Amino acid sequence: MGINILGTGCYVPEQTLTNDDFTRFVDTSDEWIRTRTGICERHMAGWEPVWYMGAHAAKQAIERAGIDPVDIGLIITTTVTSEFLTPSISSVIQRETGAVNAAAFDMNVGCSGFVYAVDTARRFLETDSSMKYALVIASEALSRFTDFTDRSTCVLFGDGAGAIVVERSDKLFSSHLTSDGTGAHFLCARNVRVAPEVAIETDFEDGFPDRGLHKLYQDGREVYKFATKALPAAFEAAAEKIGITKDDIDWFIPHQANVRIIETAAKKFELPMERFVITLDHFGNTSSSSIPLAFNEAVEKGMIQRGQKLAFIGFGSGLTSGCVIVEY
Repeated sequence: MGINILGTGCYVPEQTLTNDDFTRFVDTSDEWIRTRTGICERHMAGWEPVWYMGAHAAKQAIERAGIDPVDIGLIITTTVTSEFLTPSISSVIQRETGAVNAAAFDMNVGCSGFVYAVDTARRFLETDSSMKYALVIASEALSRFTDFTDRSTCVLFGDGAGAIVVERSDKLFSSHLTSDGTGAHFLCARNVRVAPEVAIETDFEDGFPDRGLHKLYQDGREVYKFATKALPAAFEAAAEKIGITKDDIDWFIPHQANVRIIETAAKKFELPMERFVITLDHFGNTSSSSIPLAFNEAVEKGMIQRGQKLAFIGFGSGLTSGCVIVEY
């Protein structure tokens, strides 16, 4: 069983930071950032909550799908930057969209989140015949835990949200999801600490770098090595399950982490960059939101047409990776 994508939606914050803006508070330049990452500008949530961005993207996707939100049976939101430890962002988005009959939960899978969520939604639709539609949202505000004193990472990230509405279908579908926890410490940010009232002195060490609360740490070299291998490997594993090849795919829509990673993958695929949807230059790395933002933009521009085969490929913290192949 596959899925049919009925509608897409997006929201990006009103504030935009160009590469030149970063020169005000960190030693960098537009040329340094562009040549190493492919990024020229990115949106930053100066006031918008993550749930707010996600709700706006969701409402747009629901409107474009032409459905009644009361018929949505499931809401999955992927995020690593929720304002709340509890409740889930999905529950708040349910309130905002009027999807009163939907089950709702969040997923934290880093930059692979959207791929994981689409595959999970399909499994719910397959096993629950009473479920009519599923709503998948990715909403991130990485500026909330970016270390703006670290020039190697702060220039990479942006904020935004993307969403899709899906239903069950007999269209082509395949997926492959992986995780390698031995590399979890290469990309991490701490959220909470032991309360002083119950803290006990110990020599225990968890093996994770400590940048302090809410500051992102990334071992760029290790993450790059992982990503350049994970991107083609995830696709090949998903494609093999249904007996197709790279030549059968009309558009590759990868996580928008760094243009060099995508270029390396394109070389391994022996494919031109024109087969890859790229929005990195004006969105930056928006974690799990990057794939649905790129997908939505390509649909809006008329690049992606009905009947075309797409490969969503995610990779990120965990270290996780995954690919979902769908027919649009």
